[in-house]
Amino acid sequence: MSSEWLSASLRAGSSIFLPRFASNRLPSLVPIRELAPRHRDRILAHLLKLDTGDRYLRFGYAANDEQVKRYVEQLDFERDDIFGIFNRRLELVAMAHLAYVDLANHSNCAEFGVSVLKSARGKGLGGRLFERAALHARNHGVDMMFIHALSENTPMLKIARSAGAKVQRDGTESEAYLQLPPGDFDSRMAEMVETHVAAVDYQFKKQAKQFWEILADVQEIRKGVQEGRHQAGE
Repeated sequence: MSSEWLSASLRAGSSIFLPRFASNRLPSLVPIRELAPRHRDRILAHLLKLDTGDRYLRFGYAANDEQVKRYVEQLDFERDDIFGIFNRRLELVAMAHLAYVDLANHSNCAEFGVSVLKSARGKGLGGRLFERAALHARNHGVDMMFIHALSENTPMLKIARSAGAKVQRDGTESEAYLQLPPGDFDSRMAEMVETHVAAVDYQFKKQAKQFWEILADVQEIRKGVQEGRHQAGE
């Protein structure tokens, strides 16, 4: 094992525990999983939990349930990248959509969109998703990441400014542009570590959820047996 590989691994691991955009936050581990078509139902459940105001900020209009469903059905997992943060119940509490521009002259650009459930806000999850998306983007040849948001969407624009993006306001809408450095050995190693950590975390939460579900079933059966014995003894 070379010293360069070891040094890069240590830097990659520390980048997960030390978010770059909020130096006043305590170090925290936020496993972020890349989502696939099999997560489509969880994505839909997540977006449907957004209220009218949150949908307005996320999509630029107050999307109704049917419009949200169409958005989820049209997600292209082969072209774009989608990232999510799960809680211990495997509920998708935050997700980001990194959409690549499908034009030959702009193949080096990607647009970032994010949503966080109210119950999970105030933890810097939007910023962590932005970091993860930016890391992935630069490792895949993207050098310009941009955000199109309503000017009143202050949390999203704050994330962009904290990352060093230039924000241009045009009335009710704003555009944020972030120039990304090219991917290198450190960035690729960092993404590899993040992907592994997220996969392990997801499997642990999945097994824990299954265990508690089995335990609940066993307790229900025991309760039924006890009630049956009690009734038989009467």
